[in-house]
Amino acid sequence: MEGHTGRLALLLCITTAFSASSQTCDPKEGAGNPWFHIREMVTGCWTSFVTENKTEVHILNFGPMHLPMFSLNMEDAKPMDLILTSAVTLYGLYNINAGVRIHLSNNSSIVLHTNHRNGTTAVYKHDMPTQDDELVKWASKKFGGVTSFTTVRNLESISSTGTTGTKPGSRDCVLENEDTSEKHFLQIKAESLASSLTSCSPPQQPKNQVDGAELHIINIPENTSISNVLLRVDEKKIRVFLRGPQGTTWTVLNAQYTQFGSNNDILLPSIRIPPSHTLNSDNARDVQRKALKVFNVSTFTSYTELRPANSTILLVLVNKDAPAVAESTLEPINPIATTAPHQMPLLMQLYTSPDYRSPLDGNTRVQSDKRIYAEISGHTFGTIVWTIKVISCFVYSKGSFPVVKELPFIPEYCSSKSCPNSTRLSFSLDQLEELTSTTWDLECSVKLCYSETCGEGGKVKVEVTKPCLQPPTPPCFDFGLPGVLGIAFGGFLIGVLLIGALWFIKIKTGYPAGLDMSTTAASLSGCPCSGAKRQPVSNNPSPSENSSANASIGSTQSTPTSSMA
Repeated sequence: MEGHTGRLALLLCITTAFSASSQTCDPKEGAGNPWFHIREMVTGCWTSFVTENKTEVHILNFGPMHLPMFSLNMEDAKPMDLILTSAVTLYGLYNINAGVRIHLSNNSSIVLHTNHRNGTTAVYKHDMPTQDDELVKWASKKFGGVTSFTTVRNLESISSTGTTGTKPGSRDCVLENEDTSEKHFLQIKAESLASSLTSCSPPQQPKNQVDGAELHIINIPENTSISNVLLRVDEKKIRVFLRGPQGTTWTVLNAQYTQFGSNNDILLPSIRIPPSHTLNSDNARDVQRKALKVFNVSTFTSYTELRPANSTILLVLVNKDAPAVAESTLEPINPIATTAPHQMPLLMQLYTSPDYRSPLDGNTRVQSDKRIYAEISGHTFGTIVWTIKVISCFVYSKGSFPVVKELPFIPEYCSSKSCPNSTRLSFSLDQLEELTSTTWDLECSVKLCYSETCGEGGKVKVEVTKPCLQPPTPPCFDFGLPGVLGIAFGGFLIGVLLIGALWFIKIKTGYPAGLDMSTTAASLSGCPCSGAKRQPVSNNPSPSENSSANASIGSTQSTPTSSMA
């Protein structure tokens, strides 16, 4: 009996532990969501255009409205041409200053009333197109450009803040999905989308056992029309499980410290990640259990369901540890940005041997005739395993006249276990030996690949310095005192013998054998290491030698002639 009771107690403990390790919750409407802000992404643009007389050109495009009424307050606005367009009938009360001109279509469905103090009208009508792109072209042709195009939905009121409406660095109004809260020159009051979020949280919130990272679960039920979600997270380390109907795309921003799991495509800057898990059920508890299993944790921080009417929204994860910040003051985002700050951070390390155990210090000079080994690694986006492929490498000299040369390289084998999220290659700088510059920037372009899908990964750069090669110098011989005395004595004996030989020739032949001292001096002068060139020797004797020689010959020949006579 006691054994049976013990087994029941053990079974009860196991059941309790299992239920505690698989916590779930039921989402409730109206409970509020302290973890996420939701915004609608609508068509628009924002440029730096102003006319020659400093007038801005703004277009307001009214979308679906729950109530066909709105108010427009432009008393504090900068001088502007304001174009209003709507596909449905709307009634608006406007209050503008003298620098604002309103433009409507000839068959516009917008009916305006004013309480303008001077009673004059500032509304002009034109034959203008209704399509967004065509309307931008028409306004650009008529006014010279467009400062902004803003789509508003479920609007209650809109007013100007009195600040400039231009955006530096952009001239062409290219329509795309945008967050209208970025436009500081407008104050837009519209119906909140918070009601489209339902959420819940388990009663207990212990930190995950491994690293304390929070787990947030987002689920889009099957019967919603949403297809694109932009998710912005803060920089603290979190886990996110994303579930939606087939065809949903999640575009994740600021994702450097985030781990993901999803049954849909996840779009990171420059690359699309295919679904990593399968989950057809949109039931809250099924989704929660799946997320716990995927990340191998016992609890989660929040569960959120999205049911907005619009097909594209922005979901912002709130950092609860940060000071409270108004939703409208959150920093702007660029949902399609593919620049370096959102790309995987890359690092290149140089080595001296193929075993990659001897890293080169940044100040070490690289031998041109030695093979150099490099490893390029990157910071991972969560649990995703990347493959880095090197596309090309170039070296750039530093100096007044920079030189660019393509650097051939050889990929080095490395297993995925030894090189997670990295790749290896080797190269030689032998082609740089004849170039004068000693400091070069080595830059390689890479691609990031997930399975068979690759995207631009950016560039990684490192500085290399090759030794200065000195030209070889000719050998110089260093003689000691005995050697110098020996050479001097030998030269003395040679000189005595030469003089004796010349004297003997003169006695026997009577012909004065002259010694070309200029030639002798040229052949003996100089040090072998001085690099001095030998002077060419003239074949013409000096004038003094010619005159003495001719006189001697003349006196020798005249003697026998006179005696014979």
